[in-house]
Amino acid sequence: MLKIKGTTKIVGIIGYPIRHTLSPLMHNSAFMHIGLDYVYIPMEVQPLDLKRAVQSMKYLNITGINVTVPYKEEVISYLDEILTDARTIGAVNTIHNSNGRLLGYNTDGEGFISSLRNDGKVKTEGKRVVLFGAGGVGRAIGTKLAGAGISVMHIYDIDLNKQGSLTKHIKKTYPKSNVCAIQASELKEAVRNADVLINATPIGMHRGDPCVVEPKLLHKKLFVFDAVYNTETRLLKEARKRGIGAINGLGMLIYQGALSFKIWTGREAPLEIMKKAVIKR
Repeated sequence: MLKIKGTTKIVGIIGYPIRHTLSPLMHNSAFMHIGLDYVYIPMEVQPLDLKRAVQSMKYLNITGINVTVPYKEEVISYLDEILTDARTIGAVNTIHNSNGRLLGYNTDGEGFISSLRNDGKVKTEGKRVVLFGAGGVGRAIGTKLAGAGISVMHIYDIDLNKQGSLTKHIKKTYPKSNVCAIQASELKEAVRNADVLINATPIGMHRGDPCVVEPKLLHKKLFVFDAVYNTETRLLKEARKRGIGAINGLGMLIYQGALSFKIWTGREAPLEIMKKAVIKR
């Protein structure tokens, strides 16, 4: 059992909504296994309270925070420094309170690549990719993929501002990358020619959500990655029905969580313990 003491260091996650998160279970299982004096708690933050919530890390001596939807880009304005992948991606999912300075990291991109390669057995080099979603998760995935040797990436989002922003960001970061924003009318052709289809939107998280793409477009040479991890989405069901390789976002959650764990504690995360905890749930 996790024991809270006066010396216990506090880490957690902020977002809106937050009740579906498995991160507390994953991290607290790891802390107990290693015997670290840490506790991980979920904190639902209303949009108007984001700045004060982030700044409270200094006043309450909170060691670290994961950031989830919808704050991964907005939170940057309230940090003292942006480091490594967070600077390249333009989004933050991990904050470390280092001696009163709030440092922003992004572990989503590396977590995604690790899951795609280790869990999906997919090599990124030369692949043609269709990416649904240009928000915080899509930004991390898209930017990381652009630097991982893919041949082309088509980005689609109903929010044209986000779609355009991510496309411009990737082209600026990786000038030689072949990435373009596409319209709904171009989706069919893009999916038919794709090697990898990625859903980085929340579509599928709730019962009754549709498939992000017409199921008949899912072909045998396609690999499907769905970032939603708390349920089996319609996209995953349709892919598996057709015998198509597919994984959800659970591996990405675990790998990115392990990286956050190391940033906060300086210790390697017990991956198998974290994995067992979330799979059991």
